[in-house]
Amino acid sequence: MATKRWIRRPEGSTWGDWGEDDERGRANLLTPEAVLRGIHEVREGRTFCLSLPLDYPGGNALNPRRGPPVLRPTERDGKPFMNYPLRCDDPTATDVASDDQVVLALQYSTQWDTFAHVGQMFDVDGDGKLEDVYYNGFRANQDVVGPVVYAEDGTSTPTAAHRGALHLGVENIATACMQGRGVMVDLFAHYGRSGQLIGYDELMRVIEADEISIHPGDFVLFRTEFGRALLEMHRQPDTGKLFSTTSALDGRDPKLLQWVTDCGAVALVADNYAVEALPARPCTSDHCARLPLHEHCLFKLGCYLGELWYLSELADWLRENKRTSFLLTAPPLRLPGAVGSPLTPIATV
Repeated sequence: MATKRWIRRPEGSTWGDWGEDDERGRANLLTPEAVLRGIHEVREGRTFCLSLPLDYPGGNALNPRRGPPVLRPTERDGKPFMNYPLRCDDPTATDVASDDQVVLALQYSTQWDTFAHVGQMFDVDGDGKLEDVYYNGFRANQDVVGPVVYAEDGTSTPTAAHRGALHLGVENIATACMQGRGVMVDLFAHYGRSGQLIGYDELMRVIEADEISIHPGDFVLFRTEFGRALLEMHRQPDTGKLFSTTSALDGRDPKLLQWVTDCGAVALVADNYAVEALPARPCTSDHCARLPLHEHCLFKLGCYLGELWYLSELADWLRENKRTSFLLTAPPLRLPGAVGSPLTPIATV
C-alpha cells in the first residue's frame, strides 16, 4: 500500500494544493482562460525569438560543469553521414543526405529549470530527521535517481544506474505546453548597467512606473541586458563584467519572496544566469539555502525558473510601443527524466 510522501510541508508552500501526486505545480494555472488571456495580447502578429544561440555563453566560465554543445555527424558503416551520397548504396540514387547528433548540457544556454533541479533538506515525516527532498515531497534516490547516493558527510556510494527524474522531470511541463500571457519587467530601462540588486522595493518602483499588471497564471520576465552582453562577448564571457553590470533578484529579501507567492506567476524568467543574484547575500541563520529564490520557487511554490533567455529585442519593442505584455509560447524538450531543458521560446505581440 502506498504511503503519503510527506506529513509536514514547508511553511508557505503549495505542496498538495493540486493533489498529493502533483508534478506540475503552478503550470496547473495554465487554464484555457489563462492561455486566452495571452492570445488576446496578440495585435500585430509579430514574433520574437527569445533564445540565445545554444552554443552561448561559450566555454565553461559561467559553470565549470557545463560545456558547449558538441555537434557531429551520425555514422553509416563507419563513415560520417554528412553529404553522404546514397549512390554508395544504390548506384541509381541521386540523393545526397546529411544527419547529425549532439552532446548537449541541457542547462548550458537558454533553459527551463524543473522542480527536480533543486531540492532541500527538510523534515517531511515530522520525525526530526532531515531528508533530501524535492517539490511535493518527492525523494532523492527514489524519485530522482542518479548514479551515486550521497551520505550526510558527502561520501558517495555507486548505484546500479543513472535513471534521472522518475518524477518531476521536464516532460511534465512539455505536456503542459507552457503557453500563456507573458509580462516584461524591464529592469534595464530603470537601472541600466548598474548591477543593482533587485529587492521588493526596487521591483515595485519598476512595476508602478511602467503600470505593469500581473495575473495568476502569467509568466513574468525580467530584462537585465545580461543576454545582449553575452552576445557582445562572442563566446568569450567576462564573468566579472557580466555579473557586476547587470541586475538580479535578491533571493534573501522576504518581501520579494512574499511577492512571488502572492503574484501567482507560473514562472519567473530572466536573461541572466540564475534569475537571482549569485552569490546570495549572506545568510543570517545557521543553515539556509545557497539559492534562496530557487528554494522558494522550485522547492516550495512549484514556480518554474527560466534562465539565460534573450529578451532585449522584445523588451525594446514593447517599450517603444508602450506595452508590457504579449503571448509567450515556451515548451521545453519532451525528454523524460531530464531535470532541465533547452528551449526556443517565442513571443508574439
